[in-house]
Parts: sequence; structure tokens; C-alpha cells
Amino acid sequence: MSARTPVPWETPEPLSGPIGVPLVDLLDRVLSTGVVISGDLVIAIADVPLVRLSLHALLSSVSERVPAPWSDGGPL
Repeated sequence: MSARTPVPWETPEPLSGPIGVPLVDLLDRVLSTGVVISGDLVIAIADVPLVRLSLHALLSSVSERVPAPWSDGGPL
């Protein structure tokens, strides 16, 4: 594998080629460390909240080497 060089944030000329992190590398990092997604959505009319939706999700990988915290193997 060849060594990767960092992409500078500011350059005098436009950059050529892809900029950023490949999707596979991003997914690998997210699943290896885990990520928490949290958000709220409020639908209101005239500053009167009518509906509130909350989202809380944890994304992480599963390993067979780490035992399940449930004695029967899990909730499923």
C-alpha cells in the first residue's frame, strides 16, 4: 500500500481528484468505535408545539469474543 498524504484545507489552485474519506473507511471507523445518533423534531404551529419526536440510536459492531450482558443470550 502507498502512504497517503493529507489534503491541505487551503490551496491557491483548485484540487483535482476525490476529496474526503472513502465511505468504506468511514463505515469501518464508525463500526469499530461505535456512534450515537440523537435528535429531536418538533412540529409547531404559531409557536405551539404539537408533536415531538425523539430519536436515540447506537450503532456499533458485534463481536463473538465479547459475551452478551444477558444470561439467556439476548432479547431476541
